Amino acid sequence: MGFHPAWGEIRKWIDRSESIFIKKLARNDCSWADDSRKHQSGFFIPANIVKTGFFPPLKNTNPKKPHIFDVEYMTLWPASGEVKKSTIKHYSNKGNEVHHTGVPKDQFSGLTPASLLLAGKLVDPEDHISHWFMVIDSGSDEAEIIENAFGLEAGFHFSVFSPDAITNELSDAESLFEEVAQAIKNGTLDKFVAAQALPPSIKLAALAQDDWLRKERLTDLDPWRIASPGDAVMQISRDVEYTLYKALEMRLRAAQVAQILSKKGSDPLREAVLEFARLDAVFLSASQTRKSRAGLSFEHHMERLLRDGRIRHEAQAVLGGRRPDFVLPSVAALNAKGDAVLLSLKTTLRERWKQLALEKQRGVIFLATVDDRVSGEAIGEMLEHDIALLVPESLKNAKETEYSDYANVITFRHFFDHEVRGKRPSLVLPLT
Repeated sequence: MGFHPAWGEIRKWIDRSESIFIKKLARNDCSWADDSRKHQSGFFIPANIVKTGFFPPLKNTNPKKPHIFDVEYMTLWPASGEVKKSTIKHYSNKGNEVHHTGVPKDQFSGLTPASLLLAGKLVDPEDHISHWFMVIDSGSDEAEIIENAFGLEAGFHFSVFSPDAITNELSDAESLFEEVAQAIKNGTLDKFVAAQALPPSIKLAALAQDDWLRKERLTDLDPWRIASPGDAVMQISRDVEYTLYKALEMRLRAAQVAQILSKKGSDPLREAVLEFARLDAVFLSASQTRKSRAGLSFEHHMERLLRDGRIRHEAQAVLGGRRPDFVLPSVAALNAKGDAVLLSLKTTLRERWKQLALEKQRGVIFLATVDDRVSGEAIGEMLEHDIALLVPESLKNAKETEYSDYANVITFRHFFDHEVRGKRPSLVLPLT
């Protein structure tokens, strides 16, 4: 279940630490906690992380077994307040991964795939305790906060960070503060707020695409020329565009809050209480806009792949009151019971994929996602409804996901090569 403190408490432990270790948990890091047949108890540490000095140094403590290096030390698990005698052990004759045992089993149980292990090395150890650990379920709000705070990108697996990583954005915030303060002084705050309007999602998507293409030295998102089109979409949407969006969102929402609290001659604390409803509306709008942006972002980038790949498609067509994201090649072909494909997009799946089962009789269904947290149980249910899950190439066999065990999970690369060009070549228009 990975129960853990709220972000405020997590931040306190981060601030007490000289360095932070974050790992996206692989299946073998936590599956043992839900399987009584497995005797393993603990997670694995990559050898290059051990070499950073974050963990206590390993030594050979048994001369008769020179290939074994280990260390015992005390660890704190703030979620439950438990102190554990933990062991880190490396069998150098078996590979590079190092096993960390002596952990609370219940905190590794029932986790959503791609959950996070968060650990800190204390600046001032207490009672011989030098390290603390938390397991953060990937379905929680805190996981999203940690990803944002440390700038964890879509392809993140593990790393050691300085706590200062959280404050790297303070310079931008300080600059924004100066701009807002000057606008208040000049009496132009309303004009300043109006100027911070978020651009339409299609424009933001285009900016992100241009940024990615420039870095990759490409001219378009042609899926026939991009080795891993699914990874490209995931990087553009979850990394490039989201970075652009966060900067613009901070400017808008901070300015709106300042506008509410900075009435001339009033006490900001009084205004915060009296205008709570307006402040709440600002943050509710921010949350709703962020969620809708993610879905639109994915749609814009997927359509660019189809368009640049010259793949015949119809977007947002109405089918009996439902609106799949794309029909390949068209609704007319679908209604004529031709070889048509329904392509739906979900940035995060949860339970919303089940509505697609109602379209089963209309055509072949593919559900595309960039979500690495889908459970094996959900994937199995999709298989029962003949729904193929379409995922980025790097996620298909990633240790943190459950995708590799299921035949109905395919990559974007496989989709374009086999489902489109291989089985339905007429979907691809010739070069003009």
